[in-house]
Amino acid sequence: MTLSKQSQLDFAQQLLTLLNAGLALLNALELIQSSVRKDWQHWLQAVQVHLRKGNSFSQSLIAQGNLFSMDFMNLIRVSERTGDIELALKTICHQLEAEIELKRKLQQALSYPIVTLSSSILLVIVMMIWVVPVFKDVFEHFQAELPLPTKALIQTSSIITQFFIEICAGLIVGIFISFLSWMKSAHLQKKCDQWSFRIPLIGKLFRLSALAYWCRTLGHLLESGLPLPDALRVTAQSSNHWLSHNLSAEVFKHLARGWPLGKALEKADPRNGFFDSETLQLLHIASESGFLAQMLGKRANSLSAQLSNRLNHLSQTLEPLLIIVVGIIIGGLVIILYLPIFNLGQIV
Repeated sequence: MTLSKQSQLDFAQQLLTLLNAGLALLNALELIQSSVRKDWQHWLQAVQVHLRKGNSFSQSLIAQGNLFSMDFMNLIRVSERTGDIELALKTICHQLEAEIELKRKLQQALSYPIVTLSSSILLVIVMMIWVVPVFKDVFEHFQAELPLPTKALIQTSSIITQFFIEICAGLIVGIFISFLSWMKSAHLQKKCDQWSFRIPLIGKLFRLSALAYWCRTLGHLLESGLPLPDALRVTAQSSNHWLSHNLSAEVFKHLARGWPLGKALEKADPRNGFFDSETLQLLHIASESGFLAQMLGKRANSLSAQLSNRLNHLSQTLEPLLIIVVGIIIGGLVIILYLPIFNLGQIV
C-alpha cells in the first residue's frame, strides 16, 4: 500500500496543526487516529506501537513499507537530527502542495489532447470496421478499376476487420511486455528519462518539471539544516528521475573532491542536458554568497512559473492544431471513400 500525495499532504497538515497546538507526537497521532477513515487506522496504530518501543518517528514510518515517499521520510529523518519536526512538516506540506498543483496543471493541459486523439482513433477504427466495408460492397458492382488510395483503404480495412482481435491482443501483449521490461530494467528507465527531454513540444516541460523538483528538494533539505553533501545525497535518493539522480550523485562526488558547487555542477552536466545556463549561474553566485537555500527556493518557484506558462501556451497551441489534424485524417478518409463516386461517370 502506498499513500497518494494528497493523502500524505493531509496527514502532514493534520500532524503539523496538532504539534503547533502543543501536543506531543504520540498524542497527536492518537488524536489523528480517532478521527480519520478506516484504511488509515492500521498503519497509524502500527506507527504508535513502534514509537512506544523507543523507535524514532522516521524508523516507525519506514517500518510501514512504501507508505510514504522517500522525500517525506528523508525530511523527517533530517528533522530528528536538527530537532525541528515542525519545520520538516512545513517543508513537506509546501513540497507536496507544489507537486500536486503541478500534476493538476499537467493533467489539465494534456486532458484535451488525449481525449481528442483518443476520440479520433476510435472514430477511425469505427470507420474501418463498419463504414468502409459498406462502401466495399457498393464498389464491387463497379466495372472499372478503383483509385489506388481507395483500394489501399479497402485492403487496410479488410485486414483490420479480419484480424481485429489478433491486433488488439498483440497491442496489449506488446504494451505489457514493454511495461514489464521498463519496470525491471534500470538501463531502459535511464534511456527513457533521457529521451523524454527530447520529445517535441513536451520535452522541455519534462525538463522544467525535473529541474524545479530538484531545486525545491535540495533547497528544502538545506533549509532544514542538512549540510550540502548530505542534502545532495538525500536528493539523489529521493529523485524519481534517473538523470536527476545520477547528476546529484556526480555533483556529490565532485564536491567530495574539493570542487566548489559551481564547478561541480558544470563538471556533472557539461552539455547542459539537465541544468540550463541561467540556473547554473544563479547557483554558482548563491553558493559563494551563502544564500544557496534561498536561491534554490526562488529558482524552483521561477521554474514552476515558467512551466505553468508553457503549459498554458501548449494547451492553446494544441487545440487548433489537433482540430486540423483530426480534420485532415477524417476528411482524408471520406475523400478517399468518395473518389470512385466522384468519378462515377468514368467508372460505371
